[in-house]
Amino acid sequence: MQADQTDRTSVRYEADEKPPAPLAFGLGLQLAILTIAGVVLTPAIVIRAAGGSESFLSWAVFAAVAVSGITTVVQAVRVGRVGAGYVLMMGTSGAFIAVCITAIAEGGPAMLAILVVISSLFQFVLSTRLSLLRQILTPAVAGTVIMLIPVTVMPIIFDMLKEVPEGASTESAAVSALATLLVIAGIALKAKGTLRLWAPVIGVFAGSAVAGYYGLYQTFLVVEAAWIGLPTGDWPGIDLSFSPVFWALLPAFVFVTLVGAIETVGDAIAIQHVSWRRPRAVDFRAVQGAVAADGLGNLLSGLAGTVPNTTYSTSVSVTELTGVGARRVGIAVGAIFIALAFLPKALAIVLAIPGPVAAAYVTVLMAMLFVVGMRVVIQNGIDYRNGLVAGLAFWTGVGFQNGVIFPEYFSEFAGGLLQNGMTAGGLVAIILSLFLELTAPRRARIETEFDVSALPTIREFLGTFAARSRWDAAMVSRLEAASEETLLTLIERDESTERHRRRLRIVARKENDQAVLEFVAATGEENLQDRIALLGERTAGAPAEQEVSLRLLRHVASSVLHQQYYDMDIVTIRVDAPGPAA
Repeated sequence: MQADQTDRTSVRYEADEKPPAPLAFGLGLQLAILTIAGVVLTPAIVIRAAGGSESFLSWAVFAAVAVSGITTVVQAVRVGRVGAGYVLMMGTSGAFIAVCITAIAEGGPAMLAILVVISSLFQFVLSTRLSLLRQILTPAVAGTVIMLIPVTVMPIIFDMLKEVPEGASTESAAVSALATLLVIAGIALKAKGTLRLWAPVIGVFAGSAVAGYYGLYQTFLVVEAAWIGLPTGDWPGIDLSFSPVFWALLPAFVFVTLVGAIETVGDAIAIQHVSWRRPRAVDFRAVQGAVAADGLGNLLSGLAGTVPNTTYSTSVSVTELTGVGARRVGIAVGAIFIALAFLPKALAIVLAIPGPVAAAYVTVLMAMLFVVGMRVVIQNGIDYRNGLVAGLAFWTGVGFQNGVIFPEYFSEFAGGLLQNGMTAGGLVAIILSLFLELTAPRRARIETEFDVSALPTIREFLGTFAARSRWDAAMVSRLEAASEETLLTLIERDESTERHRRRLRIVARKENDQAVLEFVAATGEENLQDRIALLGERTAGAPAEQEVSLRLLRHVASSVLHQQYYDMDIVTIRVDAPGPAA
């Protein structure tokens, strides 16, 4: 119990708490400073590689930073069903680099714009129908994609360790990076209280000071930049001709968009794990909102004529490191991004941070993010199937990222799509999960009224299912008790007057000596999984009347998993077959 309590208190400010404004702004500034370079460099890499003009580059960078700020605020505050309600920073997506270069080179900036706009629509569809893909976008898939993010990013980060001006001493990069790494790690590991929150910022300042001693800090960028200004370029427009280039590139854009959505699903799940003191069941309504905000970011990026947007997993790492998951931090990051879009001088101060210093900082975050991905994979338990999916997908991603898996066949496939480890590994994880779903044993199904009057029909259905599974009367009693308590609790939570118009679907399957029952019904506000966990923490007083069903459900079911979406509740319970009588 002591270890569990220590883990919970590591979160200083939960998502719905309000830290002091200076602290929220400081952490927001920290996130903005240490990620703005990535937001700016991605469009720079794409446009210069595709042969785009400097005028277009100026516009694209301005639009990318502004859109990142707007959508980061939306993620934090949640506008309707758009946004996660957590600190999920948005920024330009490195996964799109290859396809964006091709789009600009073959069709120009206006072709890039229309491809980004159209592909963004698929994310809106995915966000509204996420519940239908729950058997494919599993924790194993999401966690594997998160673990592959460091694999994809670290080669670029390691190259940054060597980014020093010509003529600089050979040890300058190593000493600057080492100073940054030691300060961050030392403070994060040993400091307590407020000091730990500032570990990344202090580390970067220390590393920059060392780099400045060696002459690595590029002060000329700051001197030459204007204080306030707008981009010199103009909006490139949108190509509505729908030429053969558009149709040839659209499938690749759609797939990378969906892979980015999977990364967002993983980030939205992971940020919930690190934003609360007491472990909570994942709220998939927040995940849906995160994907919708991701789609909004891509839509705005396309309309503005810049590269696509996505969530930055750095948010999860920094929240884990600082223990601050308050939404105020996300709002601060977004506001700072928007301000930076109009402040070239401030942007230059950030961009002048030497590569070795930034690389050392990101290395710490990626190490922590890898561990977060492992947690997501095993969050609901892991069997040999999930383990095989995660293992094969991860190492396939590593292989493609390093170009060692039949490069003569795959290096140019779909415009080099599989050269990205996250894309390749994510695709393998999806394919394997889809294979498991399609080849699963036949499941018994029933659809009834969402009402107590359906209990006799449900009992008959469960009796038939148990007989086919060769279970005895004791197991039938357990299944009936678990189903009755689940239905009663769902009905009790649903106060809608439209309940009589809704339907309840039950899917039953046998796994070894367990029955797995899935209830799909109307939505409610409280999570059954969380409420059952809370029952174990009550130490005094008789149970409240509304908790009786939950206590009975906990008694007869070995596990309860409650997934809440905007359009439905999905409760999955596992019931163990009784052992042989003594």
